[in-house]
Amino acid sequence: MAEILKGKIVADSIKEEMRKNIEILKGKGINPTLGIIRLGSDPSDVSYEKSIIKACSAMEIEAKVFERETSMTTNELVELMSELNMDDSISGILLFRPLPKHIDENIIRNSISPDKDVDCMHPLNLEKIFEGNMTGFAPCTPKAAMEILLYNKVELEGKNVVVVNRSMVVGKPLVMMLLEKNATVTICHSRTKKLNEVTKAADVVVTALGKPKFFTNDFFNEDSVVIDVGVSMTEDGKLSGDVDYENVEGLVSMITPVPGGVGSVTTTILLNQVVQAAMK
Repeated sequence: MAEILKGKIVADSIKEEMRKNIEILKGKGINPTLGIIRLGSDPSDVSYEKSIIKACSAMEIEAKVFERETSMTTNELVELMSELNMDDSISGILLFRPLPKHIDENIIRNSISPDKDVDCMHPLNLEKIFEGNMTGFAPCTPKAAMEILLYNKVELEGKNVVVVNRSMVVGKPLVMMLLEKNATVTICHSRTKKLNEVTKAADVVVTALGKPKFFTNDFFNEDSVVIDVGVSMTEDGKLSGDVDYENVEGLVSMITPVPGGVGSVTTTILLNQVVQAAMK
């Protein structure tokens, strides 16, 4: 039976340090504040926004929502971004993506202040990670995966780690974070041949394919540490990770659940980066 790596314990540990920093900031008259930019009213965006506001409230972080129409132009969004960059009351900025297709996302990525870029959208913050500099803001999901591994004292130095994702949001920055810990990393994706043979030979496997229950026992060994980043819906409408959790749990040594794993740490990472931005 695997050791279940629950995200709440890791999140609570991060929150403990956050509360100390928030107290220091408030003693100086500084209120950590997250500016949320949402275009339109997509139900998933609205739901995520509510969860972030609730999380902010629990940590005494202020959240300000800037809702605009999806018809907003690239220039208008750049102007709004510039206003928030210059607003000293806003510590960090979160822009919900994907953006409407008529908006040039590359221009927008470059318009956010790197010092307020708590979701790691600006190329300069990504560049830091690829240079091995972990002092800036990191993408929240791969950072959450790393925090779970580190909190649970999973040995990474010299270990074989397979990351099944090659995006700039998860896979590529996570690879750099793992390399910084001296892991030996293999990056895979949906077109990797004999994927199960690659993952089965690894010490740690991080999955982020977005295919529910794709990874069965055939992909792991009894010593595998499995970090499931994938979140999607099964055909019967249930939330699921990439891993066939019910069956794999009985084989591997450690595994994160979905829900209750990486996702529950991701929002905490975002809020912690708001606090770090306020401290800067």
